[in-house]
Amino acid sequence: MNDTSLQTRTVTVEREFAHPPEKIWRALTQPHLIEAWLMKNDFVPALNHRFSLRGDWGSVDCQVLEIEPNRSLSYTWAAMGLDSVVTWTLTPAGAGTHLKVEQTGFQPGQDAAYNGAKYGWNKFTTTLDEVLAKLDD
Repeated sequence: MNDTSLQTRTVTVEREFAHPPEKIWRALTQPHLIEAWLMKNDFVPALNHRFSLRGDWGSVDCQVLEIEPNRSLSYTWAAMGLDSVVTWTLTPAGAGTHLKVEQTGFQPGQDAAYNGAKYGWNKFTTTLDEVLAKLDD
């Protein structure tokens, strides 16, 4: 019998963007653009690169796990007792892009982090869309 209270959980947010994958990729991988929609950072799009995301509340320690330009980006996300993985998947959709962000690894008892991520990724992807609208193609 599966006890769902003992299983890890995943937050998934999916959105359609009226921008090509290459434009979204820039916003996911260029530090000044990441700062505009997410947090201050020292990101470098290189496999195994360790970086941090910094906000007023603290910081997140990260490491790039997978990088496939214009298609997929995955990195660890460790902060305040949460060890998880964030994966971005970009799929061309008509004249735009289907973007899926998944954060996996929420353990039982991490309800505040799980609910915070659900709220946060929806908010961040909305801000990402606003940043993309201001970028040149």
